[in-house]
Amino acid sequence: MHALSIPTWIIHISSVIEWIAAIWFIWRYGEVTKNRAWWGLSFAMLPALVSAMCACTWHFFDNPMSLQWLVTLQATMTVVGNVTLLIAAWYIWRTVKPVNCFAEVKSSATLRTPHPPRKRELRSWGLPKWRKFAREVHQESHKSEVKD
Repeated sequence: MHALSIPTWIIHISSVIEWIAAIWFIWRYGEVTKNRAWWGLSFAMLPALVSAMCACTWHFFDNPMSLQWLVTLQATMTVVGNVTLLIAAWYIWRTVKPVNCFAEVKSSATLRTPHPPRKRELRSWGLPKWRKFAREVHQESHKSEVKD
């Protein structure tokens, strides 16, 4: 365990914890949006997690030659993880329909400041409603920039 300094250990361990949290948040996002492509992304993140755990394990035991196979496994899992993330990102891209940003432009008289949805409304919101909400926020922010 002396192979790395304490700050380096903190970075290694916090990175693994953050990656686990990201996997969980992406899985939950897939549940909320009912889009299984996001579940695929969370599964595609697992090889990179294994790679990080290999690195932490090898360093924990002071980088012995008897565990050199962990370095090979880490490199392999990094390549596999990059490929699975590429495939998952491509699949998400394929499942999302293109949005015409100018399809629902409202006149400035009817445009009101959008308010975020309530918690109970969030469950029924799909990706199109979130896009519409983001578009309204964007339009409202640009409207205020013009007045200033």
